[in-house]
Amino acid sequence: MLRQTLSKRGVRVITGLGKYFRQVDKNRNGFLSQAAFKEALKLFHLEVPEGDFESLWLILDNSKSDKVDYGEFTRAILGEMNEYRKAFVRKVSFAYMKLDFNKTGSVPMVDIRKCYCAK
Repeated sequence: MLRQTLSKRGVRVITGLGKYFRQVDKNRNGFLSQAAFKEALKLFHLEVPEGDFESLWLILDNSKSDKVDYGEFTRAILGEMNEYRKAFVRKVSFAYMKLDFNKTGSVPMVDIRKCYCAK
């Protein structure tokens, strides 16, 4: 049911959810609590009846850790990437690692200017 709702609502909701998940994951471990996950669904107007939510949570929290891996959730909704997308992501990741000199997770425009020539 949730997958159908997300597929109708489109990529913006899915990418928005991913961004939100990363924001609320303060310790950057890739997991969300049940309360944070429920709040995310509510924030994005993805209404899931309580009984269905409990069933969804049992499926997502298969390790019974009271946490859900939001990467696994996203893959469950979107499916696995095809080989073309995987290769593209590897190329972009490699380029990003080269630009992120200080390994801070962000690339200032100054660093991009050092590496990129538009001529």
